[in-house]
Amino acid sequence: MATLLIGEVTDGQLGLDATAKAVTAAQALGEVHVLCAGASARGAAEQAAQIQGVAKVLVAEDPALGHRLAEPTAALIVQLAASYSHVVAPATTDAKNVLPRVAALLDVMVISDVTGVVDADTFERPIYAGNAIQTVKSSDPVKVATIRTAGFDAAALGNSAPIEAAPGASDPGLSQWIEDRTAHSGRPELTSAPVVVSGGRGIGSKDGFAIVEGLADKLGAAVGASRAAVDAGYAPNDWQVGQTGKVVAPNLYVALGISGAIQHLAGMKDSKFIVAINKDAEAPIFQVADFGLVADLFTAVPELTEKL
Repeated sequence: MATLLIGEVTDGQLGLDATAKAVTAAQALGEVHVLCAGASARGAAEQAAQIQGVAKVLVAEDPALGHRLAEPTAALIVQLAASYSHVVAPATTDAKNVLPRVAALLDVMVISDVTGVVDADTFERPIYAGNAIQTVKSSDPVKVATIRTAGFDAAALGNSAPIEAAPGASDPGLSQWIEDRTAHSGRPELTSAPVVVSGGRGIGSKDGFAIVEGLADKLGAAVGASRAAVDAGYAPNDWQVGQTGKVVAPNLYVALGISGAIQHLAGMKDSKFIVAINKDAEAPIFQVADFGLVADLFTAVPELTEKL
């Protein structure tokens, strides 16, 4: 049987990076079908059809699916699940909202944050803030899993998979959309950016984060923050990187004034190249950094930004 991959669809557009990385993981399970669901999802389906490794795209367009509510989306997936051995999705906010409900309706477990596929029944996932890898073997008739996409390369484009209509959603009416509040930024999206510059408690203030943003803008990078910086009000919540924030794996991760608590490392230690600037030579961040500079960041970072 094939695998049903839930495409990341927002406002009719496909989250191409997350979906393409999830396709790479799902290919280890066999034939991959992608479901694009929303009030308007045809454009997303056409994008998904271009991903190499996708055998078929299902598109479901219904007003009930328009505001990313878990209940109608889960009902649609459960309706389709009988034809599939696996139901998977990128481990994004939407999937973490929908797939546990799908698993409950199917009376199976959900395997979260999969970082490796051993075989069709066996998966690897991090536990203890990434300090150990748990191997999970499931005997459920349908395996439901979220894929931590940071550990996979994006599948290439150039495919032309067929697109078919999926049945409409049945809305249980258990919740209703009130409004969306979104933060708009000209910078790259944090979880898919090739370069990330993050600031920690050492930045000292919300105004101090201007030097983090200045370096990020010079590098064309996304801006991140440690939980300590977010809790202190120096940075907004959606910048948080770590165990309770976003997981990133950019080509370059620059950590400014971040001590390197285990919870933060869990969200960025898979980065290809890590640079740390901290005045504390004993900071744990230097244990994972490829390049470390022991210096006052308020002196070093403006100099670095100016040279760039």
